[in-house]
Parts: sequence; structure tokens; C-alpha cells
Amino acid sequence: MAKKALNNNFHNASKAKEDEFYTQLSEIEKELKHYKKHFKDKIVYCNCDDPRVSNFFHYFSYNFEKLGLKKLITTCYKNQERDLFSQNDSEKAIYLEYDGDKNGNFEPDPQEIGICNLKGDGDFRSKEAIELLKQADIVVTNPPFSLFREYVAQLIEYDKKFVIVGHQNAIAYKEIFKLIKEDKLWLGYGFKGGAAHFINTHYEDYASAGDHKEGMIRVSGVVWFTNLDISKRHEDLILYKNYTPEEYPKFDHYDAINVDKTNEIPIDYKGNMGVPITFLNKYSPEQFEIIDGLNRYSILDGPTVDTQGKYMSQVNGKPIYVRIVIRNKKYEHRA
Repeated sequence: MAKKALNNNFHNASKAKEDEFYTQLSEIEKELKHYKKHFKDKIVYCNCDDPRVSNFFHYFSYNFEKLGLKKLITTCYKNQERDLFSQNDSEKAIYLEYDGDKNGNFEPDPQEIGICNLKGDGDFRSKEAIELLKQADIVVTNPPFSLFREYVAQLIEYDKKFVIVGHQNAIAYKEIFKLIKEDKLWLGYGFKGGAAHFINTHYEDYASAGDHKEGMIRVSGVVWFTNLDISKRHEDLILYKNYTPEEYPKFDHYDAINVDKTNEIPIDYKGNMGVPITFLNKYSPEQFEIIDGLNRYSILDGPTVDTQGKYMSQVNGKPIYVRIVIRNKKYEHRA
């Protein structure tokens, strides 16, 4: 009876037209269309999703045959309180396994989905969840932002491929930035306007821009992080501006020039340049080398004897927002 009830629960939720839970289905479709070649014969794991209402489960289950998946696994965390990225209102932590259509209608019918209760709470760090993670080839979900460091560290520890939602502020975390610099993690294609909508029950909509949706919260600065190769990583940014000392002043305490806009990176400057973190949306490792990140101090090194008490991202006495220090591998010398 319990399994039948769970199946009915899932079936009703997945069919609901107001199924605007977690990341919107349209946003998932828009991003994941760029990764289709990676999913063939792979096991996909969504380990931060209540599969009965998750649009990640919806996307992968309804596109199972198109993508050529081997298996889909999802788990959810047992919690009676909502957070920003999931309802988390299930009475028991569960996991679902789906290995494709059996009756020829190419839809994930309830009787084709294996639903099981977990012994623990379904936390992605639990022993049960880790055992499921070990089976997976690719992880796709939107993990809690507050646990983003720990979540990514786990993916790296178990050598997993992933496409996950996060906030651009995570770029300035030493652990995340180090992975970006080492070419072990990069940004995906992203959300329109750099913002995403999530279900909103009692959160204040604090986004600064427009494009609000009733019943949803618009969160600015949301991005996709991945370590799957995508074509945009190999597209050079077109540069057209020439360097002048007046337009590109140096940082007060760091040997690099400041560039306020990514599209204004000078084509003819050989040295280090501090660019906005939005540069990573255009970053090609074949065109640029990432040297460091600047905030209050170096993101990689933190305060040192030489930098203690100095504001590293300061220009002409004025602190500015986080900068990524880069070098142009293909600079053009101009007389």
C-alpha cells in the first residue's frame, strides 16, 4: 500500500500543470540541450530533489530514450520545512530509480518507476546517498547554496561529472575558484539575465531587476556550474580595444590593470588584467590563463605578510568588487 500511495503521489504531482517547483522546466531544457551528447548510456543522479515534484526528474524521465540514458536515480531529503530550492515536505526520505519505458508510450508511468524508502534522512552526505552517488556517471541538480562548497567537494572526491545550479558568489570561494583555475570546473550557458525563478511561498522577492513571476522568487546571480565539455569553452572572445594607461589604471596593491567590462579587455596588453567575475561566462582556456582572484585579499592565498592590511582589489583608493586576474595567451602586439 505504501508503494502504491507513493506512486500515485508521484503521478499526480508530475502531471500537475502548476508544477513550477525547484528550477523551472524551461530553464532546465534550455541549459541541458547543450549537453545531450554526454548523457548516452549514462546513469544520471539527482540527489537534492523530491522526485515527485522535481523538474529535473521530469526532464530526464520524459527524455530518457531521446538522451539514451542507462538509468535515472533521484533522492530527496526528509525535512518538514521548505528551503529555497525544494519543498522538502516529504514524510520520509525516498529514492526513485527509472530505467526507461516498458509499455511503449515513452512516458514514465508510475508502475515503471521503482520507489523505495531510505533508512536515513536522504542527506546527500549520508552513507545511503553516497552509495547511490558511486553508481552515477553524471549528477544534475540544484544543491543548497549554503552547502555548495561541501557539495562540490564531494563530487570532486568521487570523480563525478556534473551540471549543477549555484550562485556566482561561489566563484569567490577559495575551494571553488581553485577548481576553476585548474580547469576542473567552469560555467555553463546560464540563465537569461543572470537570474532564475524558484517557487516562492514566504520569501521576499529581493532581485533588483524586473521580470517577476507571481508565486515565484527571482534570484539574481544564479549560474550553472559544470565539468562537462561544452562548445562555448572553445570560442574566443572577440577583442577590439587598445590599451592605454589612462583607461586601464593599475590596482593600488597588485601588479595588474583593471578592466571594468569583459568586452573591453584590451587586445594588445601582455600582462595581468583584473576583470569582473562575469568574464567567466566568456572564458576560453585556450585564449586566457587565470592567474588569481582579487577580493579583500588574493582568493587563493588570503592575507600574507606583504598584503596584510591592504585592499587588493583597490584602484585609486577605491575598493571594487571581486576581480579575476587573467592573462591573454593570444595578445596582439600593436605599435
